[in-house]
Amino acid sequence: MSFLSGQPHDQTERYEKLLKAVGALSKLFSESPEPYISSRAAENIFCKAFVADNLSRSDASADASKNGVGFGIKTFLHKNGRPMEKVAEFNGDHALFDQLPLTEKIQKIATLRNERIETTKRIFGLSDLTYHCVTRSIGKITIYESPFLPINIDKIDNKKIQLRGNIISFTDDREDYSFNIPKSTLYKRFLAGDSALEIPVRIITDPFAEIESLIDRAGLIFAPEKIAPHAFLPLYATARGEKRVPERSGLNQWNAGGRSRDSNEVYIPIPAWMHRHFPNFFPPRDQTFELMLPDRHTMNAKVCQENSKALMSNPNAALGKWLLRDVLNLQERELLTYQKLQTIGLDSVVVYKIDNEHYDIDFTRIGSYERFEALNSASSATDDGVADES
Repeated sequence: MSFLSGQPHDQTERYEKLLKAVGALSKLFSESPEPYISSRAAENIFCKAFVADNLSRSDASADASKNGVGFGIKTFLHKNGRPMEKVAEFNGDHALFDQLPLTEKIQKIATLRNERIETTKRIFGLSDLTYHCVTRSIGKITIYESPFLPINIDKIDNKKIQLRGNIISFTDDREDYSFNIPKSTLYKRFLAGDSALEIPVRIITDPFAEIESLIDRAGLIFAPEKIAPHAFLPLYATARGEKRVPERSGLNQWNAGGRSRDSNEVYIPIPAWMHRHFPNFFPPRDQTFELMLPDRHTMNAKVCQENSKALMSNPNAALGKWLLRDVLNLQERELLTYQKLQTIGLDSVVVYKIDNEHYDIDFTRIGSYERFEALNSASSATDDGVADES
């Protein structure tokens, strides 16, 4: 049974209306005869209509979730019903496979892809994943679902791995893939199956005039949406230009000496510059607050240790169980390494401040903390938060 067939009629009807309305405004962005729906618009419309959790701000393999199922929301031109479309990028992991022979390169890329799928499921508590495809052709939008499967590494036919220019093509026993070497991007062939919904779309000839008329009639004033103050925190340390997870502190705090420690005892380091420049982002030291995880569960947390250098849970073991066991899938007393973070493509977290008693936390891709530090560490202090990374 498809996802759409199990949804309330009013939600499906709203979904159809929203897609039709956005598609009608295509000439705001494109002169193509096919309706234009941006990927972010497709994600937002899906979540709005079906009251799903929007995961698009996360660096995860899924864009939305509902009732324990994750959805990769894909929008592309229907073409011949079998296009190759992007499903993953590995820009931060180029060094992991760049120098490998062809067969080993594909096996490494497949391993990275599969680990990120499984990590996404663990982070958000998902039991399954599926692709929700929004395809566009002249005069209509077609919706269909496609399997969201890990690459079956054991079934990759090495004899059929082909290198043509900068593109490597390969297949397992279920899907066709290609990998663009300069872009470090993985593509998968999407085969249009039975459509779950077909939506006729009439593209408005002059959408600018329609918008001007709407503003004149309704006197609309558009105010920018306020972005919650947020801060990126690294899950690693940098020594002599090399990233590493310290063996006896941070996420390996359980391995420190001096006393017996719980195997889940960890903390997320808070760089000193952040307190200097954004002194009011976190509550005072040892003052507890509620921290919401990506799967919508919550835990009590607080800023601890000398110079307020550590974000910890209360009790402390809760944070370690979530990070080390539930998400990173490490065995008890197995050291976390930076190589493990590279494999899943996530090496930092972002913390959103809702108010002094409520914060959200999510994972972010490799390089997020460095960009945030470069943009913000030299800025002046603000009353209550951190500048937006973008």
